[in-house]
Amino acid sequence: MTQPEQPPTPDVLHKADILAHIGEVGDELASQGLTGTLVVVGGSYMALHDLRDSTADVDSVTRLSDEIKAVITTIATRHGLRPDWLNDNAAMFSPAGLNEDDCDVLFQHTNLTILGPPASQVFLMKLSASRAPDHDDMIALWPYCTFGEAAAAVDAYYLA
Repeated sequence: MTQPEQPPTPDVLHKADILAHIGEVGDELASQGLTGTLVVVGGSYMALHDLRDSTADVDSVTRLSDEIKAVITTIATRHGLRPDWLNDNAAMFSPAGLNEDDCDVLFQHTNLTILGPPASQVFLMKLSASRAPDHDDMIALWPYCTFGEAAAAVDAYYLA
């Protein structure tokens, strides 16, 4: 017996996709009487700020609870997304001194708040990762950073 063919998993998420899917996460959390706040970084941060067209996933520096992971799986199944389309893989790269009070609200739902750290902190995370796409992201982020000059970015990197 052969397995039914599965629909292809989307390789990219555009800003509208991200907003729609995290809206559904908020709706699911509401239906279960749960709330959450996530700080997102990486490509999703870039896409939500219109600094990049798309991303492969939504990276959070906030550790995800088991309840939120279950909701993410529900949304993934519903839309044929990768199981880790929203993940906390970036948590280990969170810069020292990251404070939610310094973050901007990128998405607000009654049961889910998505925050974005200051551009300078995302820049430092990109500098630390130093993958090929990070170079282009750092160039796009630089005008929004508060370093002023490259030497200040280097100093901040070592402090972070």
